[in-house]
Amino acid sequence: MRNAAPLVGAALGRFGGALRDLAPIIAVIVFFQVVVLQQPFPEVGRVLVGLACVVAGLAMFIQGLEMGLFPLGEAMAQAFARKGSLLALFAFAFGLGFGTTVAEPALIAVAAEAASVAAEAGFIPVDEAAQQDYALNLRMVVAVSVGAAIVLGVLRIIKGWPIHHFIISGYVLVTVMTAFAPDEIIGVAYDSGGVTTSTITVPLVTALGVGLAQSIRGRNPMVDGFGLIAFASLTPMIFVLLYGMVA
Repeated sequence: MRNAAPLVGAALGRFGGALRDLAPIIAVIVFFQVVVLQQPFPEVGRVLVGLACVVAGLAMFIQGLEMGLFPLGEAMAQAFARKGSLLALFAFAFGLGFGTTVAEPALIAVAAEAASVAAEAGFIPVDEAAQQDYALNLRMVVAVSVGAAIVLGVLRIIKGWPIHHFIISGYVLVTVMTAFAPDEIIGVAYDSGGVTTSTITVPLVTALGVGLAQSIRGRNPMVDGFGLIAFASLTPMIFVLLYGMVA
């Protein structure tokens, strides 16, 4: 019981923090539902149960990040740095970016919706197989782009190159490509840059960058360890625009 007390206290604190973080969203919904729309909540019981599940899920997710994903990502980055094999480090970086992006729920949802809209607009055949192929191809393009982005970000950390040179150049390239890309792919490309920075990708990629910067002499984790997410958000736009121009 004495050993369990700190765990219970930490869990209650985590749940309280999750509820505090969600409080502004809850307040906005309640205000507009009751004051502006002046309507009662439909199925209040289910709403309250769903809210409790959201709070519990958010609390457990954050706890899981701190206990598992962050330490794991940092430890693996430091181990690869000590190993001294750039090829192995780059392979790990690409695999991490590719694997986390393929499994990203937000990307799966956006790719499926894009395939459905493309079929309705007549850009692809209106059948399930064609939509699945379109969605899969889009996911693969984005996943490869994120893998390449993480490799580039790791190389930047190793070399100590300024991040703003890459980001400015990348967005200039996106602007130029937008002028030549088909209109139907531009919005999808821009959204692809946002959905890659979600629940699965961000924790592991951030831990990789921080762990690698901590392992290299002369690197500052605050200055050099962060920024990989910016690469993971930028390169999908470039790759999807290019995919639309070619395919």
